[in-house]
Amino acid sequence: MSNQHLSNTLFSDLGLPEVLQKGIEAAGFTYCTEIQSQALPIALAGGDVAGQAQTGTGKSAAFLLALYNRLCTDPGPQGRRLTQPRAMIIAPTRELAIQIHKDALQLGQFTDFKLGLVYGGTGYDQQRKMLEQGVDVIIGTPGRTIDFLKQGLFDLKAIGVFVLDEADRMFDLGFIKDIRYLMNRMPAPTERLSMLFSATLSYRVTELAYEHMNNPNPIKVDPDRVTVESIREVVYYPSNEEKVPLLITLLRQFGAARSMVFVNTKHVGEKVWSWLEGNDFKVGVLSGDVPQLKRERLLQGFKEGELEILVATDVAARGLHIPDVSHVFNYDMPQDAEDYVHRIGRTARAGASGDAVSFACEEYAYSLLEIHDYIGHEIPTEHIDHDNLVIPKPPVKIDRPLRRGRGVGGGRSGARGAERGRPQRSSSHHRPASSTPVQTAPSRSKQAPPVTPKTGPARPPTQETAPPRSAEPSNSTGANKAKPRSRRPEPPVIG
Repeated sequence: MSNQHLSNTLFSDLGLPEVLQKGIEAAGFTYCTEIQSQALPIALAGGDVAGQAQTGTGKSAAFLLALYNRLCTDPGPQGRRLTQPRAMIIAPTRELAIQIHKDALQLGQFTDFKLGLVYGGTGYDQQRKMLEQGVDVIIGTPGRTIDFLKQGLFDLKAIGVFVLDEADRMFDLGFIKDIRYLMNRMPAPTERLSMLFSATLSYRVTELAYEHMNNPNPIKVDPDRVTVESIREVVYYPSNEEKVPLLITLLRQFGAARSMVFVNTKHVGEKVWSWLEGNDFKVGVLSGDVPQLKRERLLQGFKEGELEILVATDVAARGLHIPDVSHVFNYDMPQDAEDYVHRIGRTARAGASGDAVSFACEEYAYSLLEIHDYIGHEIPTEHIDHDNLVIPKPPVKIDRPLRRGRGVGGGRSGARGAERGRPQRSSSHHRPASSTPVQTAPSRSKQAPPVTPKTGPARPPTQETAPPRSAEPSNSTGANKAKPRSRRPEPPVIG
C-alpha cells in the first residue's frame, strides 16, 4: 500500500477508547487518511460532518470510528428497549451495505455491540428475527429498513448516531423521500450525531444536510480533483467492430489478472462475456437482475481469484471494495459523468495505483466532453495499433434460459450457468430433436382433419370424401342462417 494518500495524523493521537484502538491495530492501520484526519476530530468532539472525498480514501472508517466512539462514551437513554437501536447507517445499494458491515465487524471486533445488516433480495425471515431480538446498530438500504420499521419491529426514538453514505446516489436512485422519512422519526438533530459522506457533494446534498443536521461542518478533500491522481487514465477511439479485438489485445498485453469491464447494458455484458470466455479468460457477469446470493458468490469468487475478469453494469460501480483491481475498462463510455468517476474508482484503492482504459466508440463518444468538464481535465488519447490487434477466437454461444411454459424444460435451461453468475454455454445436445413435440406430431396428410375457413360458408367436399348426411339437418340449417351470404349459389346443407 502506498503512503501518499495518508496524513501525518496517528490514530493513537485521537484519544479513542482502547477497544477501538485494538481494532484499528488489528486492521493494520497506523496513520489516518486525509478525510479521516479532518473529519474524526470534529465528529469525536460531537460535531456533525458533511464530507466529500474521492472514492477509496477511507470514508467508511471515518464514520465507523466516530460512531463506535459515541456508543462507547455515551450510555444512551435510560430504559431503552432491545428493539430500539442506538445507531443507523444507510447506504444506497446492497453491495455497499454489505461492505460497510464487513468493515464495521473488523474495526469493532473488540467491542460487544450487536450489528444488524438489513437489505432486500434475500434473508427476509432471518433479518426479521434478528431485529426482533434487538441490535445496537442497523446497517441497511432504505427500502427493506423502512419495511421493517413500518411493521413495528423497531423504532428510531433512541438513535444517537445517524450516517448517510453516498448521499448523491440516494438522489439518483430516488431514495431521498425515504431518507427524509427515516430522519423525521429520529430524535432532533441537536440530540444525535449525524454524518453525511459522498464522493461528490452537490447543492441538493448540501441542502439536505443543513435541513436535517445540526450545523454540519463541510469537509472537502481535494475538491478540485475529482479522480484519484494515482489512476492512469487513457482513452481509445475504436469503431464498434474493433472494440472486442482491442479489449482482448489489451487484456493480454497488460496481463490483467484482476480487471473490471464496465458496460451500459446487460445484453452487451453477456456479449462481452461470450467473447472473453471463448478466448480462454475466466469471466463472470454482474448485472442488476442477478439474485443477491448469486451476486455475493460471484463477487467472492472474483475477490479470491477464481475469476480473472468481472464484466459489470453500473450496479457494481459504487461501494464495492475489491482489493488489487489492476485495470478498469470502460468498454462502453458511461452516459453520466459521475458514473465515470465511480467506475474508475474501483482501482487505485487505499493509495494503490491502477489503470483506467476507456473506449470512446461510435455510439458513446458523445459522453466524453461532459466527462472532461466534470473531472476537470482531458483524458490522454492513445492510438490503436491495428497491425497488432489479435484475431479473436469465436465467442461461446449463450444459452438463454427459457420462460416457464415456453419451450422445452419449462424454462430451466441454463440454471447451472446462472448459479455461477455466468451465462450458460450452448451445447449441441441441449435440445435433442427427438424430444421436441412439434417434430413428433402426426402428419397432417394422414390424420389431421380438413381445416374449415372461419369466414364464409364452407365449400362442399367432393363426392369421394363427403361424410354421410346428418339425421338432424335443422340444427345445421339454423347455424347456416347466421353466416354471411356469399355471391356464389348456396351450397347443399351438410350435417
